[in-house]
Amino acid sequence: MTKPKVFLTRPILESGMRIVLENCQADVWPGELPPSHEFILEHVKVVDGLLCQLTDPIDKEVINAAGQGLKVISNCAVGVDNIDVAAATGRGFPVGNTPGVLTDATADLAFALLLAAGRRVVEGDRVVKQGKWKTWGLGFMLGADLRGATLGILGFGRIGRAVARRAAGFGMEIIFTEPGIAEAEPGISAAQVDFETLLQRSDFLSLHCPLTAETRGMINVAVFKKLKPTAVLINTARGPIVDQGALYEALRSKTIFAAALDVTVPEPLPVDSPLLTLENCIVVPHMASASRQTRQKMSEMAAENLLAGLRGEKLPNCVNPAVYGAR
Repeated sequence: MTKPKVFLTRPILESGMRIVLENCQADVWPGELPPSHEFILEHVKVVDGLLCQLTDPIDKEVINAAGQGLKVISNCAVGVDNIDVAAATGRGFPVGNTPGVLTDATADLAFALLLAAGRRVVEGDRVVKQGKWKTWGLGFMLGADLRGATLGILGFGRIGRAVARRAAGFGMEIIFTEPGIAEAEPGISAAQVDFETLLQRSDFLSLHCPLTAETRGMINVAVFKKLKPTAVLINTARGPIVDQGALYEALRSKTIFAAALDVTVPEPLPVDSPLLTLENCIVVPHMASASRQTRQKMSEMAAENLLAGLRGEKLPNCVNPAVYGAR
């Protein structure tokens, strides 16, 4: 029996690759950098399944170029803002993602960045390595306390709630903003507030909302003016949620105390970015889910979504289940 043809825009990790290679004829882009848009356009015409990553723009042009044989698009990420889901739904293509598995890894990194920025860990490391550590002093390298501080969480889904659990252990007060009524988190005292209150009260503001038309550029000049001058911003969600020009000015002018970013625009952030000249800004390379166990499980989930779609079954994790009602 002929195996279905699939295209992987880059290799996934070993446990997931085994699943794909045992069941499919796989064409795998071998490069460290993503394939070109043109390359994806050509390959999507002749395959039964596409397994992509968050760096791959699967836009309307790609969706329209897909051949009649395409049965599934599997994204090896929880976010699907790289995919035109509406266009995929219009053509009846189910789109899979990998939710849940990266919750704790992402929350761990968000909290690591919160601690690092608030207590100036990275800056302190540079001070030592550059020979600028002269002596101990009462006013040297002062940072922010966590116990008794208010953590504001924008987006109280799985990851936001996981960050709240960690903050509770540090004795922080937790407030959050979430459209509608958020799910309660057992054992955690967290108050739902409106966006304005979130900005005014937060000592630390951690972003965990999806990238949408409403959230794009949401953290802007007006927002920075409403934050405390001692506030610390943490972004492990998506880069375009933050106006980076406004962030640079807010950090440079000490409108806010510090920021720590796992996501930026663009990615990778150019080495000549003004943000990288600031001592009070930490930038890491989109590594929130980068634990061995998490990335292996993401690879397996992406492979399982791909195979389910190829068999004509419902995807274990589907972001556009309306496609099944349309058939």
